[in-house]
Amino acid sequence: MAKMMIIGGGMIMLIGVVIYFAGNYFKWFGRLPGDIKIVKPGFNLYAPIVSMLILSGVISLLLWIFRKFF
Repeated sequence: MAKMMIIGGGMIMLIGVVIYFAGNYFKWFGRLPGDIKIVKPGFNLYAPIVSMLILSGVISLLLWIFRKFF
């Protein structure tokens, strides 16, 4: 259990470093067709539906690969 937590923490740190240094390559994320953005005076609503579906799929794939090999 501790080994998995250490590996998970390392993966989160690695993702953070990649996003920090390659942030310009991820500007499209959150602006995909299907992401809802409503702006009115005194009211802003942002629901990144498609972006979160893609993120969920990527995380599920990574977890499946991780479980397959470990």
